[in-house]
Order: sequence, then structure tokens, then C-alpha cells
Amino acid sequence: MSTTRKNVMKVQFIFILFVGTLLFGCSKNNSHPVPNIPFDITINITLPSYSSLMGVSGWAYVNGGSRGIIVYRRGIDDFVAFDRHSPADPDGECPGALFPDGSNYLQLNDTCNAATFSLYDGSPISGSEYGLRMYQTGWNGNETLRIFN
Repeated sequence: MSTTRKNVMKVQFIFILFVGTLLFGCSKNNSHPVPNIPFDITINITLPSYSSLMGVSGWAYVNGGSRGIIVYRRGIDDFVAFDRHSPADPDGECPGALFPDGSNYLQLNDTCNAATFSLYDGSPISGSEYGLRMYQTGWNGNETLRIFN
């Protein structure tokens, strides 16, 4: 066999190995129970309905996602947004969406399934193996916040 043919076969083998790794290496099932509904919303936090986001630790509800969105301002330039659809209720049978606890606003409650979640990072506190569906945010540094997925 010629050297050129051996090199071609080596390149083909590496290519097949690479493609196989991509196809089978990413087959792990990481499906989230909350539906992924595409949206792209920009809000002005100086409007009365979002004015609580003007200060750090403020939160507000925004229309969008599966059951609505809750936005929390963690820092001067740091916002997080989560779907209010509880991962403990994948079929959406509970009539109410997640809401902040009256005595600890950094905890979101699911009254139907007794699940609780962190508003700070969306992690489950109790009653769910999944955290909240998180959305991306983009802050312009002035008054508009973009929320999207």
C-alpha cells in the first residue's frame, strides 16, 4: 500500500471517529420538564410595572415563557430570569404559577407540589430534581432589559 493511500485512510478513520464522538457523545438525555417556548422580550424597568427592578434585590413578573417569567436583580448589572412553570409540575396541572414566599422572597413556592426553588439561581430547594428553566438576559446599563431564549 502506498504512503499516500495510508494517509488518506488515516484521515478517514480520524474523521469517522470524530463524527461518531459528536453523534454518540451528546446523546445524554438532559430534557427539562418545563417546555421551551421561544420568545424575545425587551422591558423598560422605569415603567411602573417593572420599577421594582430599579434596585438590587428587586423582582418583577413579565409575560412570556410557559407560565410567565420572574426577573430578579442580583446586582447592579446582574439580572436573572426564570420561568414560573414549576419543574415539579411538568404537565402544568397546577392552576397557579410559582410565586415568592411571603417570609423569604428569595424562595419560590409551588403550592400544588410542595416544591421550593431559589430565586437567586433557580436551583431546587425541595420537592424537585430539576431547577427552574432559566432564560438569558441582556442589560443595556440604563433602562432596558432584554429577556430571551
